[in-house]
Amino acid sequence: MAAKNFFRPINSRRHRDKLACDVIFDSLVEAKAANAAKSFLTSVDFTPQPASLEAYVRCLCENGSIEEALKVFDELQKLGICPLLETWNSALLGSVRARRTDVVWKLYGEMMGSGVAGDVDTVEYLIQAFCIDNNGLKGFGLLRQVLEDGFVPSNVAFNKLISGFCKDRYYSRVSALLHAMIAKNRRSDIFTYQEIIRELCKRRMRHEGFQIFNDLKDRGIGNLKEAKELYNEMCCKGYKETTVSCNIMIRGLCLHGRTEEAHVLFQEMAEKGIARDIITYNSLIQGFCKEGKIDESINLLAELLEKGMQPSAATYTALIEKLCEMGDVDEAKELWEDMQNRGVEPAVCTHDFIITGLSNKGNVAERIEWLTAMLRHNLKPQKQTFERLIQCLSQ
Repeated sequence: MAAKNFFRPINSRRHRDKLACDVIFDSLVEAKAANAAKSFLTSVDFTPQPASLEAYVRCLCENGSIEEALKVFDELQKLGICPLLETWNSALLGSVRARRTDVVWKLYGEMMGSGVAGDVDTVEYLIQAFCIDNNGLKGFGLLRQVLEDGFVPSNVAFNKLISGFCKDRYYSRVSALLHAMIAKNRRSDIFTYQEIIRELCKRRMRHEGFQIFNDLKDRGIGNLKEAKELYNEMCCKGYKETTVSCNIMIRGLCLHGRTEEAHVLFQEMAEKGIARDIITYNSLIQGFCKEGKIDESINLLAELLEKGMQPSAATYTALIEKLCEMGDVDEAKELWEDMQNRGVEPAVCTHDFIITGLSNKGNVAERIEWLTAMLRHNLKPQKQTFERLIQCLSQ
């Protein structure tokens, strides 16, 4: 009402001051008062400057008034004015937020027809529009194209594609997107994890979830603070804790040297009736080994065997490495034999650990036997294994 009362005296003047109208209109637009600016335009016989009209379009888009913004676009075209890229992008973003993909494609067509070249923001809005249209494959193709050209959209574009592919169970493409983010220094944020974990929790896709998590972990990603925030958020919103979500937290805590907290969560899983699988045990065993807590690791191995679980190579590898490092080569060899008896194929690096451990003990004949066995099975020893062996033989 105050705005109307203020403008009424101006409306009654027969000879309006064009400059005053420009100032008033620009001030309203700058203040993001879209409705007041619209009222002023409809009540005053006045045409704003082209730059002011473009600013008005951006104001309308931010306000969600897409239809009104399109009318102003038409006015600009009638005046023979081609809007700036900033204005086109603002209209595209507003249309995406309103989920009006029909408007997105109309505007983009007009933009191309006007000879205006888009930028990385334009691409981001188009990718989001593809995702709204459930056409993530086209969005993915567009993303790959711009990445090859050296442009990197914000996390929003990646997260929208990740969300769509999670829902469609295209986990290989989710992994590809995560790899692309890492390669382009786009750090995965809490929203990235949220989209992945939410969908995997819904579908109980345990192995796929850990494949993605391990891909992130191997490339240095795992913001523990954000992961814990997400974990707590999931619980507060009614998402039940699952083996997958607990395993991710245990793995993250262990990676950050917080094995005691990880062990508490491990125990809580049993109390809450959440199944603990071989990945749960392996993560904690590896965490304890990393901190030199070999007894705790051995106890966990005994526990999982007692529960009838089939250990994996990862179960034994960290234990054997730590035992050899500590000089307990005989115990490491016992674990090796147990692994063989259970039909578990040892990792190649396990041979290296034992040979290095034997080298430190000075047992020449036995380490030569282990090296010969490796070569007989076409296994390639690590460079440092040869160097350590040659050093010992030279002495």
